[in-house]
Amino acid sequence: MWANYHTHTHYCDGKGSFKDFLHRDQVKSIGFSSHAPLPFSSPWAMKQEMLPAYLKEIEKLKNTETSIEIYSGLEVDYVPNLIGPSDFTQPDYTIGSVHFADTFPDGTHWEVDGIHTLFLDGLKSIFNNNFRAAWGRYFELTRQMLKESPPTILGHMDKMKIQNQDSKFFTEDEPWYQQEIKKTIEIIKTSGVIVEVNTRGLYQKKSKTPYPSPWILQLLKASNIPITLSSDAHHPSQLISEFESTAQILIQSGFKKLSILTGNEWKEVNFNANGIYFE
Repeated sequence: MWANYHTHTHYCDGKGSFKDFLHRDQVKSIGFSSHAPLPFSSPWAMKQEMLPAYLKEIEKLKNTETSIEIYSGLEVDYVPNLIGPSDFTQPDYTIGSVHFADTFPDGTHWEVDGIHTLFLDGLKSIFNNNFRAAWGRYFELTRQMLKESPPTILGHMDKMKIQNQDSKFFTEDEPWYQQEIKKTIEIIKTSGVIVEVNTRGLYQKKSKTPYPSPWILQLLKASNIPITLSSDAHHPSQLISEFESTAQILIQSGFKKLSILTGNEWKEVNFNANGIYFE
């Protein structure tokens, strides 16, 4: 049995209804975390007018699906002076993610984890092809979110690495990149957030490692930062994708506990390659 708090349904860019995700033989506790409404046009975020129905439907399921724990969440983007996780107090928890870093000259927000050609356009027009400045800005925004609008869970903290496949721009052992990670971890330590270990890059074949990379996981463990395992599922079939292999990576990194929501509280529970368990 597992738990997963990063899932997307048809309320945003996911496929399937809430009930489609309720595989009781796979998960003990599940959270739905559609992309929160954005203050600008987006093809993948929930529409503002759908938010009340989204929360109401989850609350109804909580009362009718008694064999599985169900929680309401939102994945909230952080865009300075526009939106952040603390703007949404209705759900049980929030996942704070950085998907945008600054804007194109025409004011369009640059999506850093979208299609690679768009990434390259932004890298050129916004950062004059200075990839170190672009990645630095991404982590700077992450740290700013943690300080100014902290979520419950920090989402896919190094996801921008999907634009660096085959080390196109740099290798992760370069000092400047490791320093950005270490600076971010220092802020995580004081923010009290949970860091998600996200398997989506693995099963989508966009990354050879989970978000975050194993060496970052080791730094998180050394700092006693709590983690939760998620698949960022956009389809019910992805609900526990790559959980077993990623759990093994976590064990190798020294982790023995995962944070889950149970009884309406975040608790650290034991896990192994087959799932979570209680002593």
